[in-house]
Amino acid sequence: MLYQPIYDIAEICYRKSIRDVILCPGSRCAPLTLAFTRHPHIRTRTVSDERSAGFIALGLAQALQAPVAIVCTSGTAAYNLAPAIAEAFFSNTPLIVLTADRPAEWIAQHDGQTIYQRELYGRHVKHYYELPQEYEHPDSVWAINRIINDAINLSIAGPQGPVHINAPFREPLYPPKGEDVFQYSDVRVIDATPHDVVLSNEVLTMVSDEWKSYHNVLIVAGQQPPQNDLVTSLSRFRQKHPVPLVHDVISNLHGVGDTVAHSDLFLGQAPPNVKEMLRPDLLITFGNSLISKNLKLFLRKYRPQRHWHIQDCGPVADTFGSLTNIIRTTPHQFIQFLETLDVADNFEGQKQKNYQSLWEAEERRALRALEDLFAASTDLSELGLVKKLMTYLPAGSNLHLANSMSVRYANFVGLGASQSEVRVFSNRGTSGIDGSNSTAVGHALASDKPNFLVTGDLAFFYDRNAFWHNYPLQNLRILLLNNHGGLIFDILDGPSSTPEADEYFITRQKLSGKKMCEEFGFDHLKVDTTKKIKNLMKDFLTFDGTAKVMELESDTKTNRRIIEDLREKIKNSYEL
Repeated sequence: MLYQPIYDIAEICYRKSIRDVILCPGSRCAPLTLAFTRHPHIRTRTVSDERSAGFIALGLAQALQAPVAIVCTSGTAAYNLAPAIAEAFFSNTPLIVLTADRPAEWIAQHDGQTIYQRELYGRHVKHYYELPQEYEHPDSVWAINRIINDAINLSIAGPQGPVHINAPFREPLYPPKGEDVFQYSDVRVIDATPHDVVLSNEVLTMVSDEWKSYHNVLIVAGQQPPQNDLVTSLSRFRQKHPVPLVHDVISNLHGVGDTVAHSDLFLGQAPPNVKEMLRPDLLITFGNSLISKNLKLFLRKYRPQRHWHIQDCGPVADTFGSLTNIIRTTPHQFIQFLETLDVADNFEGQKQKNYQSLWEAEERRALRALEDLFAASTDLSELGLVKKLMTYLPAGSNLHLANSMSVRYANFVGLGASQSEVRVFSNRGTSGIDGSNSTAVGHALASDKPNFLVTGDLAFFYDRNAFWHNYPLQNLRILLLNNHGGLIFDILDGPSSTPEADEYFITRQKLSGKKMCEEFGFDHLKVDTTKKIKNLMKDFLTFDGTAKVMELESDTKTNRRIIEDLREKIKNSYEL
């Protein structure tokens, strides 16, 4: 068969543990589409909008903790995958991106659906590969096999990420009539042994010696996937060492307990003398981005003497401008080693305990302000509804957070140690509003786990094609915070003070989610009074075979006032 080496791509993917493939409709990609759909052990799903398809593949890969392939036709279809590929690159998610193309001689010759696809995604993929245009020659067969093996191996090697394989096809694109059974040859598989980073004795000695020199040690964790072993090692470490652990909700460290999860609230209001007392001597960081701008600004201004970043591979960002050491190991292995170090049983050891107490006191300050706010407020607010949902999340569920105010509301509320089985996901690699629905859909398709998405109206309607496919989403729940615009631009000092704010920044819109729910067959639950919340939340948390959207329509003024009240409570507490 002409396309046998292309059909063998599906078998190579299967042999290398790829089980799920997202297919976007098109004719030029027919050889790849047929290869995957006719493979007996690969699950294929078709999604018409490439913008959503890319993020659905991203969500699948995150949920399965395995690479997922995505196939699209030539031309602008390939460009529409770009936002998801950029997010996958910065969130270290393995995707195998296969784009069909015209033969090279027909590019820019007014042939249909042709653009310049070579290195289309630039630096947002780990590598670009191009398959040979001819398939009969033995060298071409060898090259296709080698390229697919190399691409998959690179995608799953640390740091994981997307790879792009461009495949030019000549017509005919379909097999002869009657050729219904594809024979997969005995394909060659090239395996790569994972690299295990073990700390050298030299590094261990450096860490041990410097550890004794500092008594204001602070650990800050950025976004990372759920890791039970890290939660366990951190819990044990902190039982022995009085070191404050600061993190956001997307760090997935709420299971550790007694952490500092509300630094964004108090660091935004704390006076300079308090911040100076909170300045670390030694800062230890791991994970990716932080939600909290206030935490980033604090660490950039009140810089430590030493800053160790723990990361086993890949480029390291100097987010706070204080980086002194990159330690190449996993956070789990590093914390395990720190646990073995002795605790100073003297005045220096007491200084570290005092330093931990300072951070704990500030955390309690933020928690009291939150408790007072929720106890006193009778308004129907977005923050209050997010708190209700996060309080009652079922064990084992996934919490997805869209960007802008949704992820910030969740960070204000936080999760407790008793909710250790709740896993948190958010597209914070690029922090865009596009693809939030689709990523949650990818997770929902991966398993029967309950998936909850908290999203604002702009992100929700922007990605409505996430639901434009034929697959049931009975385990998906969406909390839609519809303030009819971009609330974050009404809170930020800059845009909110301009006369153009409503039309050009907040971008007022009149849509509601009800019609869209009717279109896709979702249940729509409207929250319009505080009295309804209890019964609606019970219905929302009941999984009875259909997707559900709980919508709160509110105005930006109420929601802005509540955020301002919270900040004011914390600010006033410093003046008592």
